[in-house]
Amino acid sequence: MPRLSPGDPAPEFTLPATDSTLVSLSGFRGKSTIVYFYPAAATPGCTTEACDFRDNLNTLQAAGYAVVGISPDPVSKLEKFAAAEHLTFPLLSDPDHAVAEAYGAWGEKKNYGKVYEGLIRSTVVVDPEGMVSLAQYNVRATGHVAKLQRDLNLA
Repeated sequence: MPRLSPGDPAPEFTLPATDSTLVSLSGFRGKSTIVYFYPAAATPGCTTEACDFRDNLNTLQAAGYAVVGISPDPVSKLEKFAAAEHLTFPLLSDPDHAVAEAYGAWGEKKNYGKVYEGLIRSTVVVDPEGMVSLAQYNVRATGHVAKLQRDLNLA
């Protein structure tokens, strides 16, 4: 799928969450939402990124942003990850990567000379009306949240 750009409508989704509910993008209508895609829960890079969002959640929420993390992991793995890292924002399971594809966060990756399909670490900020206001692909886990805050003029 092509990548999203500012001004594009953000694709609607409904996915299972760590709190045994279904979470939809439309449920965040009226506030800006940071939707971040990460390859695998409880791995070093993904843990760093999730904990950075956790540690900056109060600042992001005070500025009017909700945070949602999406990975292809099953809900059971996400629940353990959220509990172990004290994550209080929703983690959503996208096992067939349909939402990642719709957001342009699934595609060709290269690792140690091998080419394969997988989740591309990405962040899409959706405005209160459901439009993309910022889209970042192939982000680095370390320092990403600080860079995102600068890009959103929060730091």
